[in-house]
Amino acid sequence: MSQQAPPPAPTGGRPRALIFSLMLVVITAAFALGAGVTGLLDEDEIIVASRPARASTATIAVTEPPPVVTVNRDSRFGLLDEVYEILNEDFVEPEAVDLQRLRTGAINGAVGSLNDPHSVYLDEETFRMTSEDISGSFEGIGATVQQEGEAIVITGTFRGSPAEAAGIRAGDVILFVDGESTAGWSLQFAVSVIRGERGTPVELVVRHRNDEEETITVIRDRIIIPSVQSFQITDRAGAPVTDIGFVLISQYTPNTLAELIPLLEATHAAGLTQIIIDLRGNPGGLLSATVDTTGVFMDGGLVLTEVDRDGGTHDFFADDGGAGVDLEVVLLVDGGSASGSEVMAAALRDHGRAVIIGEQTLGKGTVNLPRRLSDGSVLYVSIARWLTPAGELIEGIGVIPDIIVEPTDEDFEQRRDVALYAAIDYLRGEVTPAPLPNDGLGERPVADDGGAAEDEEPEADDGEPPAEAEPSDDEEPAEEE
Repeated sequence: MSQQAPPPAPTGGRPRALIFSLMLVVITAAFALGAGVTGLLDEDEIIVASRPARASTATIAVTEPPPVVTVNRDSRFGLLDEVYEILNEDFVEPEAVDLQRLRTGAINGAVGSLNDPHSVYLDEETFRMTSEDISGSFEGIGATVQQEGEAIVITGTFRGSPAEAAGIRAGDVILFVDGESTAGWSLQFAVSVIRGERGTPVELVVRHRNDEEETITVIRDRIIIPSVQSFQITDRAGAPVTDIGFVLISQYTPNTLAELIPLLEATHAAGLTQIIIDLRGNPGGLLSATVDTTGVFMDGGLVLTEVDRDGGTHDFFADDGGAGVDLEVVLLVDGGSASGSEVMAAALRDHGRAVIIGEQTLGKGTVNLPRRLSDGSVLYVSIARWLTPAGELIEGIGVIPDIIVEPTDEDFEQRRDVALYAAIDYLRGEVTPAPLPNDGLGERPVADDGGAAEDEEPEADDGEPPAEAEPSDDEEPAEEE
């Protein structure tokens, strides 16, 4: 499992509400059980607090450590030493007084008191796992997970992964792993247990969204995760689609742009003028890669604005003349679309470059900077929020599709990709989205079973962010297993 993770395209949908906290702080954990935390890598460099960081992946640049500032910690946290001494001398079960565990608990308690789901403390091993995904492969079951309250929940499976083949679905709650209850497990621990060597089995007891429990055995495998893929799609009648291009972007890595351009060239060479870009289950990735990828479909313009703690802003712009600027674009999103994929969806929507179809996205619009500590552990700190080109907040709200398509349990069981069918129908002129409300937060048309959308004016809601467990506070980013 990995924490951030974006392998082959997840095929799962998103819970009916923007319900997962971003804990995708990004450990948006891929149960591919091997990937790393992509959602956490929203910046391209790791700041080292006391010593040079170990290169956990060639794609992450490490800055020189800043000068070490000496402070008198006794005056701030001397009480913690007093508490430890008392527990060490007096507690009735001395074997339970473990210094490392108490220290980690104190750190987690301090960070948790911020009520920010994206600021998290990771030990060195967990951070290593969260950094694997972006390297492009790992060994696991090929799914993404995140923590919702105390539950470990599947957010999606990678296309062609062992998890998908075994019947694991988005929204499944993992109750037991190899006979052990997951009650009380942290997201990182769950990922570490579910991940494993290729060819080995792992038995999961899951509760589906219809409350049925099922025992599923998954054989771990090597999960290769190119960030961009293209393959043949079919319409709702089962006929191959040859008049529309299709691209799946599973995460934003240093290779994403280079992987995308040849596919767009092939689309143009085939004489196609329309393309579907699948961002479902995409947990984000590198900010620079997100901006570059989004810019491919824009002819210049603002991609996003970053607002720091002091109200300072930093604007990110697309270059002029993107390679896909002449294509008509539909974006597919769901509850597993987070961070960078939400930035891309909002930017293309606000510039009138894409129609968005699917389910409301996660709502992770926070910049998290990893700061390496002296013992190799890492503290992810939320340092800024993102605004869309229209000035809308992503955090806790997400991006609401122009045409909402919510797969049913039967759709999952029958492997009907109803959101994809709706996208095809739209590009073929069979579905027309209702006009968007001025505040950008109103209800969108919902496609019916035949793919048509209701022709009613959307009602603007009160603008309050939807209730969710995700933007989370103590949730960690989705991880890959």
